Amino acid sequence: MNNWFFKFAWSVMRPVSHVLFRLQIEGTERLPAHGAMLCANHSSNWDPILIAIALPMDYGLRAMAKDSLFRFPPLRWVVEHLGAFPVARGHSDINSVKTAMKAIRDGENLLIFPEGTRVEKEGDVQAKGGVAVIGIRTGAQFVPVFVDGKKRLFHKTHIVFGEPYRPTYTGRHGTAEEVQSIADDLLRRAYDLGRGDQTCRK
Repeated sequence: MNNWFFKFAWSVMRPVSHVLFRLQIEGTERLPAHGAMLCANHSSNWDPILIAIALPMDYGLRAMAKDSLFRFPPLRWVVEHLGAFPVARGHSDINSVKTAMKAIRDGENLLIFPEGTRVEKEGDVQAKGGVAVIGIRTGAQFVPVFVDGKKRLFHKTHIVFGEPYRPTYTGRHGTAEEVQSIADDLLRRAYDLGRGDQTCRK
């Protein structure tokens, strides 16, 4: 996403966020240029904003966002111009999956939260298997991302981008069990980054 509004918002919010949250960013040098699926833990409404700000302005990021954000036309215009598209939570949303796959195949990068909703701590919600499906079917590189859950003003907030990888599975798209296992492993890798697990950083 590289339109004028995104550039403006990024330019304004980046210095503001660095002051408010004292961002400590690690691992951006490992990010693939395109076709990546950034998969992060999710504890705050600030998460997508802070991750986008942590990335280079021209990274070409798209993001899934809850459909309630798109019901009010002015807000819809804002989130769409920031690169987001709606997903209906609680049931399969084929249109959002197709949009996500198209974004990756077009060379953009996708931000997605495997837990599908905000959680207080690791293990509260199981990773959604659909995350793995999108990655497998597009050949995307999976990138685990950890975002510090505290988000206290004027305290350090860590964002860590892990090592890109592609999972292994059988057949063309893997079994249902493999798909869920891949999603679970991806979310575990994201949380491991927050624990300083070097195997997920290298």
